[in-house]
Amino acid sequence: MRYFIAVAEELHFGRAAMRLYISQPSLSHQIRKLEEALETPLFVRSSRQVRLTAAGRTLAEEAPRALAALEHAVRLTRRVGSGVATTIRLGYTPVTGFDTLETLLSALSEEHPDITVSAQELYSAEIPGRLCAGDVDIGLALSPQPHDGVDGEILREDAVSAVLCRRHRLAGAPRIPVSDLRGETLLLFPRRLAPAYYDGIIATCHRAGFEPEVRAFEHPPVKAMLARLATRGEVGLAPMSHARYVARSHASLVVREVVDPAIPADLSVLWPVDDLSPAVASVLDTARRCARREGWLGAPVT
Repeated sequence: MRYFIAVAEELHFGRAAMRLYISQPSLSHQIRKLEEALETPLFVRSSRQVRLTAAGRTLAEEAPRALAALEHAVRLTRRVGSGVATTIRLGYTPVTGFDTLETLLSALSEEHPDITVSAQELYSAEIPGRLCAGDVDIGLALSPQPHDGVDGEILREDAVSAVLCRRHRLAGAPRIPVSDLRGETLLLFPRRLAPAYYDGIIATCHRAGFEPEVRAFEHPPVKAMLARLATRGEVGLAPMSHARYVARSHASLVVREVVDPAIPADLSVLWPVDDLSPAVASVLDTARRCARREGWLGAPVT
């Protein structure tokens, strides 16, 4: 195809041959072979000039794009063949703090421009199974439970906080002791979506001496849940990093620390034990650097 492009741009076989460092007869032979393969003439030749036919003009418009796509495919194939995948599928829990995700994706873009991250929201309980099935390459999960074939480590230490209406009786103080949640309706997502996280909240309430009243929706509609918090007396519980982002987006809501004791809500990065590709290893290294630089592994959870 490069022979055709040279002649199409020069409209002169002699100059095109010089540009390609081949003889003019060889170039003419290559063009004839291409015309035979396409079953149509591409040039009108005369002793005075060379002109493109209508078919030749069409090919001249399309050929550069086709060559660019081919070169991209070749580079992509070589990178994949060398063990460096160019697309990483990231599954992350919806309560991943916006700043966490933004910081990680920004760092990956800067440090590994050849890696494209395809991110999708998944509930924490789904992520280990999706990793084992090969549906995602790496995951960010809230308080994940151990799972065969999946390895992981804490990426960000966080704690449960309360999201509530500014007019709520508990909104006046910066911190809410767990015991003060007695009698409140706690708005949570269903246990099956993040069992360890849910159980940690319930167990902490039991240790504080009360059975919590929980309202959970099978398919939690985020906007509707936020509207409930803004207009009703319920208390939403979420990791602090996520809760702060939510509150910044809704002027009628505030975030308050839950203390005495704090309830862990750690975000972990997960990956398949048997398939740590060079690309996944690169993402993990970047995530760890982000955690150190941003101080994610030092939140005071007691």
